Amino acid sequence: MSKKTIVVVGASRGIGKALVEFFAASADHQVIALSRDLEKMEDNFQGYSNVVSFPFDLLHNVQSEAKTIFEGIGSIDILINNAGKLVNKPFPEITHRDLTDCYQVNVIGVMETVQAAVPQMLGGGHIVNISSMGGFQGSMKFAGLSAYSTSKAALCSFTELFAEEYKESKIKMNCLCLGAAQTEMLEEAFPGYQAPVSAEKMAEFIANFALTGDQWINGKIIPVSLSTP
Repeated sequence: MSKKTIVVVGASRGIGKALVEFFAASADHQVIALSRDLEKMEDNFQGYSNVVSFPFDLLHNVQSEAKTIFEGIGSIDILINNAGKLVNKPFPEITHRDLTDCYQVNVIGVMETVQAAVPQMLGGGHIVNISSMGGFQGSMKFAGLSAYSTSKAALCSFTELFAEEYKESKIKMNCLCLGAAQTEMLEEAFPGYQAPVSAEKMAEFIANFALTGDQWINGKIIPVSLSTP
């Protein structure tokens, strides 16, 4: 396996944390872990010499912060946009702030992160956006998740549009719509539900897809689900 520089956004817990640990197990890879919670990341990854953690908040100054981080690390081979914000409220109770924060983290912040990453990926690379089965067209939908699921649907659309715009480049982008995996976010959305897949197993699938999937596909929206939820 060739050496890769891999950026994981949303790396402090759940699938993001498991992704960093999976990639870091190969000493050849350089892993850049990004999250609002720098202290938690430093605790999580202190045993890995090939992981560097940076504070990164998708709600504020995304493009400038990402640009500074990415220029400092040089070329990027893989970018995984894993961070997400959940709003779980009945539709009449959703506030303007709920909507704007949800879309900023789940869509706008991702797009701004990608804008900052593209100049560092001119030699080619794979961008993997992590969406949800709640944003997958034709899937089962759940009350209370209108802000979250519509923002994740927008992420799917962005994936298709980016792939079209950059189809003549060596940069590929795909989107994985995840079903239920046992994470803190799942517990927030569906308290007490036991998922059939662990965060670690889901991360293993995502990591392997990120490393090889761009050899065959680009601009695709792929459901990855044993159950929804």
